[in-house]
Amino acid sequence: MSPTARRGGGLAAALWAQSWTEVVKVLRTPEYLVGVVVLPAILFAMFGLAQSSQRLPSGTGVGVILFGSFSCYGVVSQALFSMGGDIAQERAKGWLRRLFATPMPMIAYFVGKLVLNIVFSVGIVLLISAVALFGGIRFELGPWAAASAIAVTGSVAFATTGTAIAYWVRTRAATTIVNLVFLPLSFLSGYFMPLSVLPKVFSDVAPWVPTHHLGLLVWTSLAPKDELHFLGVSADFSPLRSWSIVVGWFVLMTVVTGLGYRRAARREQP
Repeated sequence: MSPTARRGGGLAAALWAQSWTEVVKVLRTPEYLVGVVVLPAILFAMFGLAQSSQRLPSGTGVGVILFGSFSCYGVVSQALFSMGGDIAQERAKGWLRRLFATPMPMIAYFVGKLVLNIVFSVGIVLLISAVALFGGIRFELGPWAAASAIAVTGSVAFATTGTAIAYWVRTRAATTIVNLVFLPLSFLSGYFMPLSVLPKVFSDVAPWVPTHHLGLLVWTSLAPKDELHFLGVSADFSPLRSWSIVVGWFVLMTVVTGLGYRRAARREQP
């Protein structure tokens, strides 16, 4: 043993070190911060603040509802790109093959990515909230906190969608596939435009889209459900059903990720 070697701190130390490394790495990449973290706030400033004076019958501002929409858009985007695009790029560079040759447990690698996902999802929600407050939109603390917590939870729920893409498509095509998946999901979910103004096929497909159910949970925490029909909230809306769909999708994509990881591990282990 080398005289300069030190005993490691165990799994907890590895999880902390990897998580810190992932966050610092992204903080040193301004292109990522602008494209994934700041962009949702910019879009909200462009489209959400313009409708901040409009109100629902209950008095809830339309800008408050759009805060929920763009928060969902931001956290799902963050989940897909941080867990999908990044892992695929690192696979293409041979980074995971190098990690297999080290004593670091691979669980630390994935936890680090997940922590990164959560940290910047919180940042996205807070940044959009700051833009809303600066633009004159006022929130009730309880609904805002509930909507924010649900949105950040959604970033965890859709993280495995990104990893599934990373392990089942060609590494060079992963970022393109993430875009091809994410943009249609955003429209089908009603994040950009209310489903009521889109062709009927969007409203027909939306109930089968898990990201739409994340939106339903966020929107109904901000305003009464009977005023949100234009977003696809039906009279028989059930939070339990929407949570079941979101959690069920997470479990399904976790299984798909696990199968893809095992296949990649057999190929990449030295």
